Amino acid sequence: MSASGDASGLGAHGGRTAGAGPLLLGVRHHGPGSARAVRAALDAARPRVVLIEGPPEADALIPLAAEEDMRPPVALLAHAVDEPGRSAFWPLAEFSPEWVAIRWALEHEVPARFIDLPATHTLAWGRDEAGEGPTDRPDEPAAEAPETTGSETPGGRGTDGTDESADEGAAPGDGPAVHDAVRVDPLGVLAEAAGYDDPERWWEDVVEHRSAGQGDVFEPFTVLEEAMGVLRETYGTGGHDRDLVREAYMRLQVRTAQREFGDDVAVVCGAWHVPALRRKSTVAADKALLKGLPKVKADMTWVPWTHRRLSRRSGYGAGIDSPGWYGHLFGAPDRPVERWLTKVAGLLRDEDRIVSSAHVIEAVRLAETLAAMRGRPLPGLSETTDAVRAVMCEGSDVPLALVHDRLVVGDVLGEVPQAAPAVPLQRDLDRSQRRLRLKPEALERELELDLRKENDAERSRLLHRLRLLGVAWGEPAASRGSTGTFRETWRLRWEPELSVRVAEAGVWGTTVLAAATAKAESDAVSASGLADVTALAERCLLAELPDALPTVMQILADRAALDADVGHLAQALPALVRSLRYGDVRGTDTGALTEVAAGLAERVFVGLPPACAALDAEAAEEMRRHVDAVHGAVGLLVEVAAPGRGGGDDASAQAHRGLRGRWQAVLKVLSLRDSVPGVIRGRAVRLLLDDGELAQDEAARLMGLVLSPGTEPGDAAAWIEGFVGGGSGGGMLLVHDERLLGLVDAWLTGVSAEAFTDVLPLLRRTFSAYEPGVRRTLGELVRRGPGQRGSAAGAGSGIPGFGTGLDSDRADAVLPVVRLLLGLDDDHDDHDDDVAHADDNDLAGVAG
Repeated sequence: MSASGDASGLGAHGGRTAGAGPLLLGVRHHGPGSARAVRAALDAARPRVVLIEGPPEADALIPLAAEEDMRPPVALLAHAVDEPGRSAFWPLAEFSPEWVAIRWALEHEVPARFIDLPATHTLAWGRDEAGEGPTDRPDEPAAEAPETTGSETPGGRGTDGTDESADEGAAPGDGPAVHDAVRVDPLGVLAEAAGYDDPERWWEDVVEHRSAGQGDVFEPFTVLEEAMGVLRETYGTGGHDRDLVREAYMRLQVRTAQREFGDDVAVVCGAWHVPALRRKSTVAADKALLKGLPKVKADMTWVPWTHRRLSRRSGYGAGIDSPGWYGHLFGAPDRPVERWLTKVAGLLRDEDRIVSSAHVIEAVRLAETLAAMRGRPLPGLSETTDAVRAVMCEGSDVPLALVHDRLVVGDVLGEVPQAAPAVPLQRDLDRSQRRLRLKPEALERELELDLRKENDAERSRLLHRLRLLGVAWGEPAASRGSTGTFRETWRLRWEPELSVRVAEAGVWGTTVLAAATAKAESDAVSASGLADVTALAERCLLAELPDALPTVMQILADRAALDADVGHLAQALPALVRSLRYGDVRGTDTGALTEVAAGLAERVFVGLPPACAALDAEAAEEMRRHVDAVHGAVGLLVEVAAPGRGGGDDASAQAHRGLRGRWQAVLKVLSLRDSVPGVIRGRAVRLLLDDGELAQDEAARLMGLVLSPGTEPGDAAAWIEGFVGGGSGGGMLLVHDERLLGLVDAWLTGVSAEAFTDVLPLLRRTFSAYEPGVRRTLGELVRRGPGQRGSAAGAGSGIPGFGTGLDSDRADAVLPVVRLLLGLDDDHDDHDDDVAHADDNDLAGVAG
């Protein structure tokens, strides 16, 4: 140990020795124990410069960490200038040793510099070696490479993939063989040697539960360096050969700082790298490793980060499952267990659970007892969690999951100052967010918008424009209590990756409006199908992009004129007609859109009957969905074309109202043509019946013909599915029309055993879509048999809606309620009882 201490530049009692070289502080990223130890070591050593593992392009951003409105967790974001989607993050929490080192340097007016491999190489390296698998950072128990986003991230993992460009085992020129090396988890090896089966628990016991300021402040770094040195001697680079390049660059930066400041240099880096930085190496050898590295032009800035993102097992932020717990350990000045369990109690009380101070006291006692039984110096997260489950949650994991989500992980979202560099589009978005009072938050929340209010309408336009740009800050949700077009519901949640999406969208314009307009025009030109263009037209109306709409409409008209596929036309019509509704609420002129929709509908009417002939089962089901969609679209088109609804004058409205008659004529053709599949014929009959264009007797006659013995069972079952299936309320139709139910029942009981096996899956799919109550009612009706008293249809030979005779049981069931409503008392005299009894008989007769 003494040799290691001398080599580390530390005296026998922890003091600095003259000429001993730089002070190397090996840490665990995002470790509160390491953060406290770094602060104590810096206070004791008072270096003249602090070197930190991180991209040197961010040196100019370090002073921003002292701003009042800079609140961690935050992240350094690097992105390629020519390809903004290719980016990398370096997250920092309040309890990150690197953040503590930055803040210490700023508070003591000491220069701070980043010394890791530049982001210009990191981003280019990931691009040139896309497709390689991820690797773990060796000074962490899980992957902690700078996280990247973009289509070319290694392994093709998109926004959730990790860019091993800074931490992967591949030096320039190495072949794929280096990726076959065994990856080493150093904390896992050390924990196993100490008799622990959990590296996290071992780390808590030996580091997190140590109190800073007690004993030698340099000793933890000395011991950890010695341990990492032994591991590197045993395992080499542990399958992380790319670290050789990073460490060569860091050694060069340390030498540069030593020439300027002497040995009063402190280096804060991952513990795995300390032995390599201590190792003697020539400048020529280090420069040789860096020769020929690929590079791209990169920009950097600060962006907000979240605790939830730190807990994910991908990218630089991985390796800590409990950022909220670690933040508490770092921030609690004393009695961390008591303070933590008090927090838990407050959360559970807010959720209307009965938790008293006695629960907190008992939970503290239990946590301390568990720690003693398990041989731990202090209760850790596992002990406090077990205590919360047993004492405060009464053994249930349901409230415990809330504690884990809200406190152990947490929804903390950092903030960055306005002075931080940003692309113009981000600046415009920030201004819009402040003006509309839409603050980005890490916790998902619902936002109800009333589009009749100007501020809410502007919020809606902003969210729709961002979605068009691929910035999915908000997702539309179903509105509660209203189906009108004047109300919208959004689910909002800000994720750190959205900052990358904003930077990527900056190529389309400098403001949200200009960028969304340019993106919409580009999407219209490159759209692959007619339905894509109609959907884009709807999004343009929702986002209110008047400059983009003419281009989209022209392309839509051209595509519609050339597309002869009825399926494509039928698929495009509903989205186009839905767009017409926004003329009322958003004040948009939809006259041109109405004419295009009407022309599209006419083409569907002409082409649909021949397109429905000779289809297999799968194609028939798809066409049935098109028929449903067109039916709804025609009804909506007629409605919005009425005078005063944005559809034009009276003559135009009259022409559009004629669309309904022509569509009903198409449905009649489909319902009677034998070459049309049964599922489409059945649906056509059902739609005509719902519109009042077909009498119930006629619908029953058509069903009887289809369900006759001369029809193939498979075709009959398909007809039934079309008539009463597909979530169209067919179950209630059978409940209230016993004739139709009787026809289905009679047909089904007459199907042969061989044919029944074939039609059963189709029938099961039809009836399983009904609500449980509807299925139960149908079962009771079939069990009773048609025409039996008590059926839901109220069938019988008496007055419609009334039973054919007195049902005493049903009458007796309502008598107590009627007596209560009439104010009849049980203690009346005999005369009153006789009168009441007579009244009861009369009421029973009415109820029967």
